[in-house]
Order: sequence, then C-alpha cells, then structure tokens
Amino acid sequence: MYNMKKLKKYFTKEKMITFLTKLKNIIRNIIPKTINIILLALPFFIIDLITRILGLEIGFFKLGHIAPNLFNISWITLFVGLTISFKKKIGKYIYLTSSLLFITIFLINNVYYSMTKTFFDFNLLESTSEGTPYIIDAIKNCNIIVYISLIFIIYITSKSYKLIPYKTKNNYRTLVYTIILFIIIHSIAPITLGKANQELSWSTWSNPKNIYLSFNDNNKSIQVAGLYEYTFRNYYITFLKTKAEEDAEDVEFLNQAYAEKKKTNNKYTGIFKDKNLILIQLEGIDNWLITKEHTPTLYKLLNTGINFNNHYSYYNGGGSTFNSEFAVNTGFITPLSYTQNAYTFNKNNFPNSLANLFKKENYTVNAFHMNTGEYYSRTTNYKNWGYDNYYGLIDIKKYEDTSYQLDRELILNETFSELLFPEDKKFVDYIITYSTHLPFTNTKGVCKQLYNLDNPDIEEIIEMTEEECAHRQAKETDYMIELLLNKLKEKNILKDTVIVAFTDHYLYTLEDKNILKKYKETKNNLINKTPFFIWQEDIKKTTIKEVTSQLNILPTILNMYGIDYNPNNYIGEDALNPKYKGIVFFSDYSWYDGNVYVEDGYVTNKKKISQTKLEEKNYYITYITEKNDLTLKFNYFKK
Repeated sequence: MYNMKKLKKYFTKEKMITFLTKLKNIIRNIIPKTINIILLALPFFIIDLITRILGLEIGFFKLGHIAPNLFNISWITLFVGLTISFKKKIGKYIYLTSSLLFITIFLINNVYYSMTKTFFDFNLLESTSEGTPYIIDAIKNCNIIVYISLIFIIYITSKSYKLIPYKTKNNYRTLVYTIILFIIIHSIAPITLGKANQELSWSTWSNPKNIYLSFNDNNKSIQVAGLYEYTFRNYYITFLKTKAEEDAEDVEFLNQAYAEKKKTNNKYTGIFKDKNLILIQLEGIDNWLITKEHTPTLYKLLNTGINFNNHYSYYNGGGSTFNSEFAVNTGFITPLSYTQNAYTFNKNNFPNSLANLFKKENYTVNAFHMNTGEYYSRTTNYKNWGYDNYYGLIDIKKYEDTSYQLDRELILNETFSELLFPEDKKFVDYIITYSTHLPFTNTKGVCKQLYNLDNPDIEEIIEMTEEECAHRQAKETDYMIELLLNKLKEKNILKDTVIVAFTDHYLYTLEDKNILKKYKETKNNLINKTPFFIWQEDIKKTTIKEVTSQLNILPTILNMYGIDYNPNNYIGEDALNPKYKGIVFFSDYSWYDGNVYVEDGYVTNKKKISQTKLEEKNYYITYITEKNDLTLKFNYFKK
C-alpha cells in the first residue's frame, strides 16, 4: 500500500503531461530527421539497385543476399553521415561530390556492361587509347533503360540535395558515430559470404568468399559486393594494393628466361596457312573410348590424321577441364608452387595467346560450349585471352529440358550453326564438348536421355553399366563431330578447315575404378594418357611417338599455320619439330619422357637413363615449372 502511494505521488498528472510533451517533441524531431536521412540515402540505394538489376542476367548472386546489401548500407551510411556531420556548405559539397561520382560510375559501368556484358574495371584505364574509337558507338548502342534510369537518378538526387539540413557548425559526435557504424557494418559484411576454400578446388569460381578475396571476376565481384564496395575495392586492388614483392632473383630469372628469341622452321611450317581452324576439346573422351564400333568418326580422324599417341592431359583438382582450356589458349598451366586456379588469372596479360595471334592474321575467333559463360568465369577469361565471343548454349536459347547437354545441339542449334561458320571470313572455333560427363548411369543425366532416345517404346528400363554408359555418351560426342563434318561439306569448306582434337582429362569421374584398370596404367600419373590428333582432309597419316601434353598444342598449331611467334614465350614446344625431345610433367613434379618415369628425382619404372641425362631433365622440369609459375605470379607479359 505504501509503494502504491509513493508511485501515485511520483506519477502526478503534471509530471505525466510533462513526460508526454517531451516524448512528443522527441518524436517530432526524430521522425523528420529519420525521413530526411532516408531520402538522402535513397539515390545511392537506387544507383546500386538498378546496376545489379541490369546485371541479373549473370545469374550468380540474387538481390536478396545479405552481403552486398550490408556493404551498401555501410558505404551509404558513410556518405550520408559525413554530409550531416558538417556545417551546411561542407555537407552539401560532400553530398554533391559523392552523388556525382557514383552517377558517373553508374553510367560508365552500365554503358560498358551494355556493350561487353562485363562491368567496368579500373584496369581498363591503362588501355584508354585503344578504347577511345569505340566510345561513341558504345554510347549510341547502350541499353535505353540505362539512360531512363540515369534521368530518374539525377531527378531523385536533385530533390534529396535540397533536403540537406541547415547547420552553422560541425557535429563531431555524429561524425564519430558514423565512422564507428561504418566500421562495424563493413566488418560484418564479408563474414556473411561464408568461408573461403583453403585448398585448390574446381569450385572456387563459385565460392562467394573466394570471389571477394581475389576480386578478379568483375561481374561476380559486383554481385557479391554491391556497386560501392566493388568500386572502392577494385580501385584499391588496381592502384593501391601492395603487390607481392618481386624478388630480385625471380625477376632476373624471368628476364633471362625470356631474353632468348628463337625460331626454327620444319617441314610442317605454314602447311595450314590461311585455313580455318576448329579446336575440339573433348570432355572425358579417354583413349579406350575411341573405337571403330562406338566412335567411328573419331576413330577415322585419329587414324587418318596426325596422331600424337603418347599424349597426356595435365590433371589438377582445381578444375581439370578449364586447366586444358587455359593451357591450350595461353601456353601456360595452373601453378604448381602456389595455390591458384587457372581461371583466376583473367587480369593477367596474354599477348601471345592463341586468339590474339590468330586475330592478328584477320581471323574471327569464338568459343562454343553448352554451359553459361558465368561457369568457370569463361566469359571473362575468353575475353581476356582475346576471343571475340564466348557462346553458351543455355545463354542463347531457353531450353525446356536438358537436351542442351547433348553435344549434337552444338551443331543442330541454328544460332550456333550460323556463329560457328561465318561467311567469307577465316575463322577459329574453340568447341568444348560435354556429353561424356558424369553420371554414367541410364537412370539420370546424359546417359538417361540417350537411352530414352534409343528406346522410345520400352517401358521398363534395363540398367546399363558405367562402362556401357561411358561408351554411349562418347558415341554422342562422335555424332556431333559427324554432324560438324557434314556441315563443313555442305558449306564447301571442309578442304579449307583443320580439326585439332584433344581430351581435357582421362575419365577419372567413373565410380568403378576397375574399368580404368582394364584399359590404362593406373599406378602413377601415366593414367593421364589421352587422345590428341590433328586432321585435315589432305593430311598424310602420321603417328607421333614423342611425349606431348596440352602445353605443346599451341606452339604446334602456330608453326603449322606459319604464324610468326617466339617459341620461348611458351612452356611447351612445337611437337612436330625434329629437335623436340618429348617430356611431360605432372602436378607432383613427377615427369615422363617416353622412357623413364621419375618421381622425387628418381626413376621408378625400372628403365635406364644415364645419371647425367637424369640430372639434366630434372633440372629442365624445375626450370620450366618455375618459369611457368613466376610468369603468372608477376604477370610478366604486362611489362
């Protein structure tokens, strides 16, 4: 009872009125200020939102993901916080500067994306002179939505600018709160991206945290970070980040390695000059899959062309398919001495890539695959290598089913067919097949599709073995090559076209490893033996017994096309040069020269080699792997 009297005495009518009046006044002050802050922030949110909506076709990161939104909140908090922390004149200058800066960045990003399907990168400023002639065309051909959005953003910004509160002095308390809030939110944002891969993995290209840390794919980076974090981080990495110190000895090693300029002609030099070139990267077509029964077209081409029958595909857990693409196109391979995927080198310079050298010879150069350009960051990488375009079937056509997984679609798709064979132009096509891809069961995947096509009237599925599925799926790839040859005949360009076919990796994706034991050496890296052949209608049947790998393909092609190049700019050599002494190395530094297989510097296959030759070859492997890794690490060709 005493407490109730005390409470009544404390909560008098007058005091309640005073309390409610103060609360009312606080609310009256807070709500307008809050609305003001929201309206000041609104243009910045709209700029980022429209940019990400225009890039949604990339299909990598949805708008609702928390990380880019947290990054945006942190940066917009900083912009608006600085605006309201200083007296009106300074605040207006801060707001106007940040608004105009990002309106400009919005325009540059989206005009560039509209033209190239890649967001702007500060690295491009180094080649401004090369892009200047295309600026007018880019502006004229830009998506009209960009300009409509620009007008809307400018209008909203002008309205928000007028809402900057009048202040006669600086508010340092607000400034401190702004900086603290920025640091907290900005620190939390990367955590929401999850964990990075600590080891080399094929899927690193799709891990948001790895993308944020490496920041080498513009499209994915802007989607995981938002426009503001992307802009500042891209600028930081391009201009401010302390690069790995270039050890003087390493730089001197590279200078000496590339000092020599050598060129030797042979009987194959220029035999394909001015002919079209089709490179076919065969997904999983192991040697034992090429048979007269199951793959008659491949079998015929292999046995009537130049057959490199001691060829090995470099395999690595960091994306073995893309490793082949990287090696054949650039002449280099995934580093052995440090962990970095091949598809992360898309900021490196490759002036001597296959595409760049053929484009100098007035060829159109395009790549074709069923998968989207976002996978393995192929759109970005192929553009970086100099390709005119990377075309993905599922980017071009909306399929209602999974028939795009059948290699025949690469030829039967009318759009692809037109792009593959440009009229009245010399062309290079890089075709990546898919159908011999896991799973190898007729209850799902490609094998199921093919089983249903082969047996349209059978109700009960008779289960096939993995080996049977692998053969059937390889037959689908063979059918695609048959269709390709027919198209070349139909267009009367078969005689003027060369086919270079090679396999990306042996069929390691089989669950039953006993299948491999039936056909291959499986105790060491010689399991990586795969097909590689060059075919042209008039070519003389030849068997090359020297050991080769993907690293030999580019210099061999360049010589046969009579293209002026410096062989010293590559790790591998022209495999048709009579002076070439075949050798292949693997990811554990073991190597094979067609005679001895060497691990840890020692022969393990009971073959004989002199100690002098052994030491020479051990040194050579050390030399070329170091040259490979340091070239990529220091982006040597940028110099």
